[in-house]
Amino acid sequence: MRIAAISDVHGNVFALPSVLEALRTMQVDVLTNLGDHLSGGVDPAATADLLLATSAVSVRGNHERQLLEYPRHRMGASDGLAADTISNEHRRWLRALPVRAEAAPGVLAFHGGPEDDLVYLLETVTPEGVRPATEAEVVERLGETEIDGYSLLLSGHTHLQRQLRLRSGALVVNPGSVGMPAYREDGPTPHVIEAGSPHARFAVLDDAAGRWDATFHAIEYPWDEAAEAAQANGRHDVVHALLTGRVK
Repeated sequence: MRIAAISDVHGNVFALPSVLEALRTMQVDVLTNLGDHLSGGVDPAATADLLLATSAVSVRGNHERQLLEYPRHRMGASDGLAADTISNEHRRWLRALPVRAEAAPGVLAFHGGPEDDLVYLLETVTPEGVRPATEAEVVERLGETEIDGYSLLLSGHTHLQRQLRLRSGALVVNPGSVGMPAYREDGPTPHVIEAGSPHARFAVLDDAAGRWDATFHAIEYPWDEAAEAAQANGRHDVVHALLTGRVK
């Protein structure tokens, strides 16, 4: 079986079609989408239209939760743009998304952690910066009951492509971000996440060898057009991230 994993589209309707087109040539059996679908600086509503027309096993991320549960005055700029532009049909789709889903037998998809959409699963934030998480940290964040029975665990949220094979043999994979290659987080420990280039990222998982293996992809798309849309929305921070993969 071949499974494609995408995550963190963040309303980038310019990046998403390029990724979907690339996947059409890769003969994948299942597409999984790990959340944070719409909130961003580009075009949440057009992104929602495209995702509604795309067959995928999709889960809810922290931005979906915030978009559905926060009052408008509590929302940041990304959620606010989505709240102001998406339709009732888009909201119904978001409300129907599960927190986690079995994408295939033995394959569990979620956004951050299985029970917490804000968990950094494969990264650890320290006062000195962000580093890869240790296996012990990942196992603790997953919880013993979450590992049991799953050979592939798919998680997004941190926008960085990474994989870790646990001693149990299970593979944990973050496919990276389709539409937002860098961001700044102010709390509880301030840090930046930077992919280092503007490419749209995703992963393909294959079990042909008898165990799951991951192949990471980073492809070009019209990021100049995405940046122009973000500029029109007043999101100068997003413009820089889209063009450079870095935080300004």
